[in-house]
Amino acid sequence: MSHDGGLHTLGSSAYIQTRDGRKLHYMSKGTGEVTVVFESGMGVSRSTWGLVVPAIAEHARTVVYDRAGAGRSDVDSSPRTLTRIAEDLNELLVALGKGPFILVGHSWGGPIVRAAAATNLSRLRGIILIDPSDEHCELYFSRMAKVGFAVNGAFIPALARVGLYRFLGIKDFLSQPADIVADHRREDFTVQAAQTMAAEGKNFLRELKLLQEQPPKLGDLEVSIISGTLAGKGERKIRPVVVEAHRQTVSQLSNARWVEAAHSGHMVMFTDPEVITGEILRMLSNME
Repeated sequence: MSHDGGLHTLGSSAYIQTRDGRKLHYMSKGTGEVTVVFESGMGVSRSTWGLVVPAIAEHARTVVYDRAGAGRSDVDSSPRTLTRIAEDLNELLVALGKGPFILVGHSWGGPIVRAAAATNLSRLRGIILIDPSDEHCELYFSRMAKVGFAVNGAFIPALARVGLYRFLGIKDFLSQPADIVADHRREDFTVQAAQTMAAEGKNFLRELKLLQEQPPKLGDLEVSIISGTLAGKGERKIRPVVVEAHRQTVSQLSNARWVEAAHSGHMVMFTDPEVITGEILRMLSNME
């Protein structure tokens, strides 16, 4: 691991090298017995967590990282399957030490966290899934969803090549501290970033189907699922189905709870960051 100093909101930068020689970039802040590791959504860099990390870093060590091809991490030439992505997260956890860890995943980061967690439950305190992609949501398997992912896989990289990808950005990212916004603008709309989004999306539906058949075994690990319950524009039918899928997942786990983010749709870390920080701090306090 290598480090460089600085006063960035997310902490200091470092890199690990994977077994096949790729570099994965991460940033760490704070100290403590527990390390809280954050997993971003599909195709998104570490620049998602600026409203959550500062509050948690006062109580624990925090780590945000860039999956392969995102942010400052090397591209992976292998297919970006859920297993492959979870292996990278596990390599990061090994490099960070013995734990204990709390893993926090948003959207597609939810299945990634679950898959990584199941490989070694002993090092974990718990996991928190924030409006996760959920295999119980049948809308993902509709014809419209399949067409949408196929179109985006070709369309987004094309937009990036002509400089238009950034116009698909989510304005809520801009509510974060200035240094994170600058990183987001510089790193998350490149051709490489768009290709990473497409590479992860290519396997998304197949991987969710596999999760239906073989869900990760989490034993008695504490799990919190936070759902955004506020239906935004065009979400009146979709959002209740997503929330019900989350509740179904909770019902099938032995030590899980459902938490509402009442002011949020999907992007809970921007519209209800205190719900996330509250749930992390609750897990931390249970260790004392």
